[in-house]
Amino acid sequence: MFHRLSDTVHILAFIALYPDCDLTSNRLAESIQTNPAYMRQLMSALRKGGLLVSVKGYPRPALAREPKKITLLDAYRAVEGNKPLLHPNIHTNPTCGVGVNIQLVLRDFYLDIQNTAEKRMQEITLKDVLKQYHMKLEGTLLQRL
Repeated sequence: MFHRLSDTVHILAFIALYPDCDLTSNRLAESIQTNPAYMRQLMSALRKGGLLVSVKGYPRPALAREPKKITLLDAYRAVEGNKPLLHPNIHTNPTCGVGVNIQLVLRDFYLDIQNTAEKRMQEITLKDVLKQYHMKLEGTLLQRL
């Protein structure tokens, strides 16, 4: 559940890094170590979210926007919609004063966390992710020397 955003960004980064390669759902699934149906589900959400363009039967998906114009919040919303990051327990005993009120308190804190996270996610672009990726890659290569 929590890895959907990571997997989504993985797909977007893979497409940005290899724009001229055949990227089937099988190949993407291999990279994430999951199944192709899950990849197709995420890619469908990315298409509907306006972040990906693809033609059925043609394994060359492309970003619908430049990496600097795709934010983590865009990716999150594409696959999760308006689902909050954190959820109060809705199964608390309604006759328990602590249970009911603690959930109301947590809901307020969770809303604050949601707003803070969304603000920060709006600031981080796919271009930023790719830049960090290249920095990590260079660091790994230097360590091997």
